[in-house]
Amino acid sequence: MHCDIYKFPKHDDMYVYIARPDYPDDTDEIKDWLSVLPKDFRAGLGVSKFVMHLDLETTPTLARVDKKDVLAKLKSQGYFVQMPPQEVMRRQAALRAREAQDNIYD
Repeated sequence: MHCDIYKFPKHDDMYVYIARPDYPDDTDEIKDWLSVLPKDFRAGLGVSKFVMHLDLETTPTLARVDKKDVLAKLKSQGYFVQMPPQEVMRRQAALRAREAQDNIYD
């Protein structure tokens, strides 16, 4: 199974894997690969940035997620979301809270 991986500047350390089951025969026309994401979820992500193309068959392991989980989600829904580690999510929440507090006085 081939997939493309994207990141989103609004969400540090979150990556979205998009299934490319017909690769390389699916590149004849430009497609919106992210269209498999639910509309509300995609709208909240912001602008995407392509990270890399990956052949999961030849990749023995992935850094922070279980390869079996990724393959299962890609096959069942066409995408997989790799969330940031808990410490990154806590740090982001604290920063957003401080920003919201600071914006009260603007």
